[in-house]
Amino acid sequence: DGLNWISIKDASNSDKYITKTKQKIRKEGLIKSRLVKPGDFLLTNSMSFGRPYIMKTTGCIHDGWLVLSSDPERVNQDYFYYLLGSDLLHHKFSRLAAGAVVKNLNIDLVKGVTISLPPLPEQTKIAEILDAADSLRQKDQQLIDHYNTLSQSLFLDMFGDPVTNPMGWDRGTIRDLVSTVNYGTSSKAQDDGIYPYLRMNNVTYEGYMNFDSLKYISLEEKDKEKYLVKKGDILFNRTNSKELVGKTGLFNEDSDMVIAGYLIRVRTNNKANPYYIWRYLNSDHGKLVLSHMCKSIVGMANINAQELQNIKLLLPPVELQNKFSERIQAIEKQKQQAQTSLQKSEDLFNSLLQKAFKGELTHKKT
Repeated sequence: DGLNWISIKDASNSDKYITKTKQKIRKEGLIKSRLVKPGDFLLTNSMSFGRPYIMKTTGCIHDGWLVLSSDPERVNQDYFYYLLGSDLLHHKFSRLAAGAVVKNLNIDLVKGVTISLPPLPEQTKIAEILDAADSLRQKDQQLIDHYNTLSQSLFLDMFGDPVTNPMGWDRGTIRDLVSTVNYGTSSKAQDDGIYPYLRMNNVTYEGYMNFDSLKYISLEEKDKEKYLVKKGDILFNRTNSKELVGKTGLFNEDSDMVIAGYLIRVRTNNKANPYYIWRYLNSDHGKLVLSHMCKSIVGMANINAQELQNIKLLLPPVELQNKFSERIQAIEKQKQQAQTSLQKSEDLFNSLLQKAFKGELTHKKT
């Protein structure tokens, strides 16, 4: 009978609305939080920086969110949602946001951004066009979500619940399954760098590598063994906001890349397949373990290399882990095809979005 507690885990890139929460807080917690209602807009000020959501339930928020309420007599709710999520406003937020490591928004910053507001009937027409295009990309995203759920289910089917251990596997720690664990370099990126430089933003919350915004760096020969990553390396984000610390990616590229200091490079020994550790740390149970063990200091959270290696997990036979790896890779291949389709529908939607806020969608021909 508690109050809904709204966290970033209740939203994803495909969600327009927040309809329910995974956690609740006691009613007394309201005095240390802020209540939001259906129709309110939430903006993230961490993770997916400046990403909007529309509330479809009542709940409480922490300081990782900003809340806005639009005037229904002047603003179409769907139009306002698309405007808040547009590149136009994102670029404005980014230019004004403070914070060198993690960008943060605040209410005064958001309130000070100037926007164009067409008449309400025109807003409604624009929103209808964007809704139609959005539905296409939502279908593609739902297929990707299905493959993600399938990955979770496969883990439980093959290895059992990590807590109850119904299959009776030996228990151990990540330390039992790794050969080397290294921090990345603290050197700065260089304009004439040779190697792509992987930073914490190159690992997504869902556990995938994102190479959209790469910087570059050069290495001396003596540092290559320490900082270069190779196919099969697990990359662990050791420092970030409390919501994001512990993001875990699996590097599957054939090219050489370098890791920055906020990442830990983990290589498995002959008792483990990296897909097993990667999938566990991205499972619901793994995420819960990471959220409980991180230490927060001045707005940032940290899990160091020793703490990472001390994480407890089941130790199934490597042969079974290898079978799991084969099946996961088959799922990932299918998901990649869905992501290609999603990219096309994203491109269409973004094209319409740009036209909408340039006033090109509803203008009549003369």
